[in-house]
Amino acid sequence: MTLRAIEPSDEPALEEFLSGHRDSSMFLRSNLERGGSVYRGKPYQAVYLAAFDGARVCGVVAHTWAGMLLVQAPEGIEELARACVRESGREVTGFAGPLQQVARARGALGLNNVVARKDALDGLYVLELAELRVPIALSSGAIVCRAPLPTERELLIAWRRAYEIEALGASDTEETRKNAENFLNWQWGDEKLCVALESGRLVSLSAFNATLPDIVQLGGIYTPPELRGRGYAKASVAGSLRVAIARGASRAVLFTANPSAIRCYESLGFRRTGDYALVLLR
Repeated sequence: MTLRAIEPSDEPALEEFLSGHRDSSMFLRSNLERGGSVYRGKPYQAVYLAAFDGARVCGVVAHTWAGMLLVQAPEGIEELARACVRESGREVTGFAGPLQQVARARGALGLNNVVARKDALDGLYVLELAELRVPIALSSGAIVCRAPLPTERELLIAWRRAYEIEALGASDTEETRKNAENFLNWQWGDEKLCVALESGRLVSLSAFNATLPDIVQLGGIYTPPELRGRGYAKASVAGSLRVAIARGASRAVLFTANPSAIRCYESLGFRRTGDYALVLLR
C-alpha cells in the first residue's frame, strides 16, 4: 500500500472506491463533487489522503476546511488519519464516518480524552426510494409540502438554530445563530429544503445535508417541540424524498439515535444497515 495525497487525476479512482461504500460516504462524495480534490481553504474543500494498491484506492481520510475528519478506510485507518493530519497541518474539530473507523482514528490521534460537545453513536438507515411509504396526510393533501418562501427565512433560521442547540450540542450564542443562518442559506441556495404546512401554517422542516444524482442524505429535520407527535416530520421527510425521486435519486440515507425519529423513519420504509458516528469536538 502507498499513502499519498489525492490529485485531480485520481478523482475517478476515488469516486469508484467511495461508490462502493456509498451509504456511509455521502459527505466525502458530495464534498469531492462540490469542492474538488485540491485544497485551497474554501468551503467544501479538504485535504484527501488515500491508500493506494497500484492505481486502486483502498481507503481515504479527508480533513475538511472546517476541521472535520471524514473517514472511509476499512483497513489501516490509524496510519491514514495520522498521515492526513500531518499533511493538512490543521486542528481536528471532529469526526464523521463508520463507527469503528471513527473510534480508531480518534484514538490514533490521541483525542479520546478531549471532551466533545457531541459524541453520537447513530444507526445508519437506508431506503430504496421506490419503496417509500407516503403518509396518508400527505397523499390526501391534509399536509402540503413545498420549498420555503423568502418570507419564511427568519423563522427557518430560528428553527435551524434550535436544531443545532438540541441535536448538535451547540451553545445558545450569536455565533450559533450566525452558523445556523449560513447553513440554512447554503441549503436554500442548493434547493435542499422542504417545509410542511397544515392549514397554511408551517409545522416542520426537512432538509438534505448531502445530495448526489443517485442518492441523498437527510439531515437537519426539525419540528418545534409543541408540534411534535402529530406526524408532521414524517410528512415533511416524505415530501423531501418525493422531490428527490423527481430529480432522479433512487436511494436515501440518514443517521440517528433518536427513538421517536427512528419510529418516524421506519414507518416510511427506512431500515437500519449499520452504525455511524458523528463527533464534534468544538
